[in-house]
Amino acid sequence: MTPMSSSILIVEDEAQIRRFLRIALSAQGYRVLEAANGTDGLAQAALARPDLMVLDLGLPDMDGHEVLRDLRQWSRMPVLVLSVRASEGEKVLALDGGANDYVTKPFGIQEFLARVRVLLRLADGPRGEPSLDNGPLHIDFADRRVTLDGAEVALTRKEFAVLALLARHLGRMVTQQQLLKDIWGPTHVEDSHYLRVVVGHLRQKLGDAPTRPRFIVTEPGVGYRLIELPAAAPPEETP
Repeated sequence: MTPMSSSILIVEDEAQIRRFLRIALSAQGYRVLEAANGTDGLAQAALARPDLMVLDLGLPDMDGHEVLRDLRQWSRMPVLVLSVRASEGEKVLALDGGANDYVTKPFGIQEFLARVRVLLRLADGPRGEPSLDNGPLHIDFADRRVTLDGAEVALTRKEFAVLALLARHLGRMVTQQQLLKDIWGPTHVEDSHYLRVVVGHLRQKLGDAPTRPRFIVTEPGVGYRLIELPAAAPPEETP
């Protein structure tokens, strides 16, 4: 999906922010739609079928969480929440409610544009791929095999399950609750220490430092994200 073919709906009540985003997105070649409230946003989402929604939570007619809940009843379009609300609870509520990413105000426009590109690329990408190449990391979902720089990495079943789930949401935050529910089961959604231990082992095996992550980013109290990396350079041919 190229920028010229992608449309983005901004649901935001502040006219200055809508204008700022419209200029930035239009300069990248995106087609921009705008709505100043949740009702209009849902109507435009249904009629125009944009490729991505940028959603503020503090709307004048309905809370952004309500917009997200209504949207998810009939659409899987990517949603990037853009809000001044920075608490863990708000982020977890939005991500568990179906948002694909969450950016807090004030924000850097380059990071915002990068997250837009990731969400559009994921929405346009093939589903059910048997494997994933992410920089030097290769994940074979079918054979449950992981290699790093060509060398196999031995993972336990839980370690592979966590990495595979993060990989299937590449570049997007996955909440602790989602990981615990999908991998350990619905009775373990509060057992975050299980997840911390497994992620710690994963980092050790991948040579990843929590303070300077190469692969797995932690947002404390919210969840984890597998960083999308550029393709690894092919090995040089020997003469």
